[in-house]
Amino acid sequence: MDLCNPKEIKALLGRHGFRFSKQMGQNFLIQEWVPRQTAEASGAAPGVGVLEIGPGIGPLTAQLARLGEKVVSVELDRTLLPILAETLSDYDNVEIVPGDILKMDIAALCRERMPGLPVVACANLPYNITTPVITALLQAQCFQAVTVMIQREVAQRICAQPGTPEYGAFTLLCQYYADCALLYDVPPSCFLPAPKVTSSVIRMTIREKPPAAVEDPDLFFQVVRAAFAQRRKTLVNCLYPLLEKSVEKQTLSGLLHACNLTETIRGERLAFADFAQLTGKLKEIKGS
Repeated sequence: MDLCNPKEIKALLGRHGFRFSKQMGQNFLIQEWVPRQTAEASGAAPGVGVLEIGPGIGPLTAQLARLGEKVVSVELDRTLLPILAETLSDYDNVEIVPGDILKMDIAALCRERMPGLPVVACANLPYNITTPVITALLQAQCFQAVTVMIQREVAQRICAQPGTPEYGAFTLLCQYYADCALLYDVPPSCFLPAPKVTSSVIRMTIREKPPAAVEDPDLFFQVVRAAFAQRRKTLVNCLYPLLEKSVEKQTLSGLLHACNLTETIRGERLAFADFAQLTGKLKEIKGS
């Protein structure tokens, strides 16, 4: 069965009485090159386990199964389970796990279902859960790489550079855990039904450590979130509420100068290393 052939897909779905769910953001691939190239980019290989989220009818799952040692695929929509049982019947290295990935202990799932294997994550993610799923995958800290197809605008945010409109708190969260690269775009015509936006495939190669030393990760992310909460405000005004009331704004201005930053600078101009250095200085003030 060609899992990317529109006629065969419609016949398959008709046999099972399946209806697309807008709420679940279901769009099935109808171009074979997309799941093939995505699987090839994922790092799936003999001796490597793969966690997939939202297999749909299984075109990416099948490609991953051809390359990887074992594929564990989490599917929320139970009406897809009998369809997957049919489409993936030739692959004895695929295990479908019903459930919501956002309610699972991802690291434990990988340890239990793929014991002893290094693991990568790969998925064609529904647009409405992109940010929380990527965050959960990165924070699980059990993958060598995370390769996902997502809305192009989100992909651009993840891979953005300082000083650009796309650059923000989510960029820095992803950079903390991974080296992020936008691989290629996937137009709406590659899906059934066609979405209204273009998708992109990105690969996030997990780092052994952040790109700059971060002494206090919790404070680092507090600083990052505060810096982008009101983008038009200067960094001094954004960060001042994080400090004790006894600390004056002049002290914060001096801290910025110590980091070679002006007191009128905004958070969007700071690179990861700048935020790391600034967090270290703020930690000194908060601890004094």
